[in-house]
Amino acid sequence: MKKYIIILALTVIGISTMAQQDALFSQYMFNKLVINPAYAGTRNALSLTMVGRQQWVGLDGAPSTFTFTIHSPLKNERIGLGLYCYTDAVGPVRTSGIIPTFSYKVRLGPGQLSFGLQFGVKHMTIDWSKVVMPEANDVAYMGQSGDNMILDANFGMYYYTDNFYVGISSKHLFEQEMGTLELEDGLVYATLLRHFYGMAGVAIPINENLALKPSILVKYVKNAPVQVDINANLLIYQRFWLGVSYRTEKVAVFLAEVLVGNHMRIGYSYDIFLNQLKVTNRGSHEVLIGFDIPVFNRRMMTPRYF
Repeated sequence: MKKYIIILALTVIGISTMAQQDALFSQYMFNKLVINPAYAGTRNALSLTMVGRQQWVGLDGAPSTFTFTIHSPLKNERIGLGLYCYTDAVGPVRTSGIIPTFSYKVRLGPGQLSFGLQFGVKHMTIDWSKVVMPEANDVAYMGQSGDNMILDANFGMYYYTDNFYVGISSKHLFEQEMGTLELEDGLVYATLLRHFYGMAGVAIPINENLALKPSILVKYVKNAPVQVDINANLLIYQRFWLGVSYRTEKVAVFLAEVLVGNHMRIGYSYDIFLNQLKVTNRGSHEVLIGFDIPVFNRRMMTPRYF
């Protein structure tokens, strides 16, 4: 069994204030519920999406993430309900969450404005058997709990038309304390910091067989640099998405998605690091599988840009 130094355990549970604490996704534009709860019910279908991500392949203890989302409008199409479940493992630390979602939409101009709220539980556990203690049987760590559960809440707003969207959201509204660790020089606290997101995208038809969809995602958390993802996807024959992204952490992303039949989507992305991490890993892989099933006999728009 691989071992990890205790500093890694402290860093990944958020004691380090210089890092984003949420899992990273490259295919966010195809799975917006993980970022903005107001997206629930906006696809005009029962939408199920699973995403598996392996970050920094080849680096011991690198993040590994799995998410499952399901959401749908109700018969009263103004109301959307959903569920966001995830598990994220980094070294000896694993965090999981089950987050029910509610949204409410109102007509505004040519589009709809949706308000969304997520409220659920987040669980963190530390496998101390994977942590190398500074000294064998160090009493500073023996017997300390590696298991904690807290309440978590997210809020968002999302405005969209057939060809445009813009949204803002904030996650971890309560900024709850995830746990403490008693060191020789005192207690160290792990706090779940509030995260802020802004997103926007537009679909530009080129001809009947091609459409361009540029999008942007901005992420901010206190004491960390602002991160920006800039993306451009090309829709080909209303069946294939091909895209590239650039993340301001000097990361390039190549992605593709294909529509299988009328209701199934399969996507893949590969991250290439252009920063110092390029010599320590073989990139990051992300696979997406989604289903959009019509409900209440509503017509689904084809092609589905957002």
